[in-house]
Amino acid sequence: MEDAHTTLLSLPDDPGTAFFAVYDGHGGSRIAQYAGKHLHKCVVKRPEYHSGDTSAAIRQGFLDLDNVMQTDEVLKDELAGSTAICCMLRNGSVYCGNVGDSRAVGSVGGRVEELSSDHKPSLASEQRRITAAGGWVELNRVNGNLALSRALGDFVFKKNELKGPEEQIVTACPDVVVRELTEDWEFILIACDGIWDVMNNQEVVNFVRTRLGMGMEPEDVCEDLMMRCLAPDCQMGGLGCDNMTVVLVCLLHSGSWREVQEKCASPSRALANHVNEDENSDLDLQ
Repeated sequence: MEDAHTTLLSLPDDPGTAFFAVYDGHGGSRIAQYAGKHLHKCVVKRPEYHSGDTSAAIRQGFLDLDNVMQTDEVLKDELAGSTAICCMLRNGSVYCGNVGDSRAVGSVGGRVEELSSDHKPSLASEQRRITAAGGWVELNRVNGNLALSRALGDFVFKKNELKGPEEQIVTACPDVVVRELTEDWEFILIACDGIWDVMNNQEVVNFVRTRLGMGMEPEDVCEDLMMRCLAPDCQMGGLGCDNMTVVLVCLLHSGSWREVQEKCASPSRALANHVNEDENSDLDLQ
């Protein structure tokens, strides 16, 4: 198991802010474990954080952490790397920073709100950076090796002295998505790619929402989701044989846990929209 995760309902240096993250390690667990202990500290230390520019603080915090590890006597020669996806709940908004192919989604009345996009070497924008830094993409992998185009660690891909940290073959610079948390937000789910390889965003939201609406506790829902995605037999490899980590954040909005369950038990807005579209299509045909 090479994953790590962080769940802080209240940051020590900013009690009104919560921080949740998943780190999917590869090639070893050291980078993921170090990031799990230190990423939120790097973000909160940034001057941008204290001036109210949370997005910039997250971007620079990721880069600061990667630089610290790259210059650390123990970690600098590590061949391992890790995805990193964090959700910071601050001042009524969620700030999601992401490198790699772990993913975060929100449920807004049962409708998916995407909080991140996967960083794959096959994307044209990622390929341009990779080739400009002296790398290449082969079989949808960086230099025929790494299936991610952004990550913490993986320092062997960060050796171009003519390029800044944002321009390396593999960069630790995250995309940051910001969304206002309105009353109809029910939960946020953060998970590594072992989940998303098996189920799509809406399937995961439906799966979680149904179980919360039935009164299941969040930890039991997470366990159910992982059991749903695990392969019954990993002898042959393939889907469901990856490490899996899931963090489920249920949003109370100053209400009660029971109110969250009641929201999730109500009809999905996504389903209602689909029904309305079908009805409109019938009217058009008439």
